[in-house]
This record gives sequence, structure tokens and C-alpha cells, in this order.
Amino acid sequence: YLWKVDDNLIAREVLEMIPEDFRGRILDVPVGTAVFTYEKYNRIKDAKILGVDYSREMLSIAGERKSAEGLDNLELEWGDVGNLPYPAGSFDIVLSMNGFQAFPDKAKAFAETFRVLKPGGMFCGCFYVKGERPVADFFVKILLDRKGFFRPPHYDLSGATRMLIDIYGDKVRIKNYRSTIIFQCVKP
Repeated sequence: YLWKVDDNLIAREVLEMIPEDFRGRILDVPVGTAVFTYEKYNRIKDAKILGVDYSREMLSIAGERKSAEGLDNLELEWGDVGNLPYPAGSFDIVLSMNGFQAFPDKAKAFAETFRVLKPGGMFCGCFYVKGERPVADFFVKILLDRKGFFRPPHYDLSGATRMLIDIYGDKVRIKNYRSTIIFQCVKP
């Protein structure tokens, strides 16, 4: 009721951006528990996927899921999206599902994900935007921000759109589903 969106449909739409025959390198940040991605990762066995998260608890759950599902193409690492230890142009795809609302320095996180993406590579995912559903905004402010699950400031739809266009130019597609945006960007 709160978000008025189906997280499974959002995840499916984002993951459909990754071709079923993909063979390159993916950075999944934050990987979380891999609950939305493990089925896709099972289908793209020739891809090399690096899942990074700041939460050791999330990584532990993702590690259990990796073992249970036999995800040999997924490596997991603890890390900070604002200070990624990978060389520029290391990844063909950077995937970020429901992460940017939690990152404390969003500008630095966007800069780092751009830096590690190869020219012509795809940045895709989804995140919360404020101003689209008052009850969701209230819940974020009163509970999620206070508990540290989300970290203000949060983008509104126009701010998020502007920010992505400033970084990626005209190679940006955005869809808005109430308090969630889905994005797909190609690095020039």
C-alpha cells in the first residue's frame, strides 16, 4: 500500500535491460540480498558479476543465496560505492537497484559508478524519488531516514532526471512509477 508499486515488476523491468546472452562484467551495487537478481544471474551464466554492498548483513544473506542457488558467476565484496577500488572502465554494466536513496553522498556515488563504467556501457536500475506520493515521503522522513535505511537529501523526479542527463547526456531513459524511477543510461 505504501509505495503503490510492485517491486517484483520494477525489478523485472530493470533486469530485462540486461540481455539474456550477456557475457561481460557487471557491477551490482548495492547487491543487497540478491533477492531480485539471483534468477537473472542464473540465466546469464557467462557473465562475470561483482556484487558490492556496505552492509555486511546484506552480504551475508547474499552469500547464503549465492551458495543455495549455485551462482558461480557472482563474487561478493564489501565496499563503499563512494570509493570503489576498481580501475576506470572496468565494467560493461553497472546495476543499482534501490540503492541511491541509501547512499550518504549521492553525487560521489554517481561519479564513481560513471568512472568504473566502460565507454558505451550501460548504467541501469531504480531508486526512490520524493514528491510523487505524500504518504511514501512521510514514511521515508519519519522512519526510513531516521533509522538510517535511507539517507537524505533525496532527489525529486526532475532533479534525478537533470542529474542523470548532466552525467550521461542524451543517452538517458527514465520511467516513473510513483515514488520509484527506473533508469537506463549509456556512457558516452
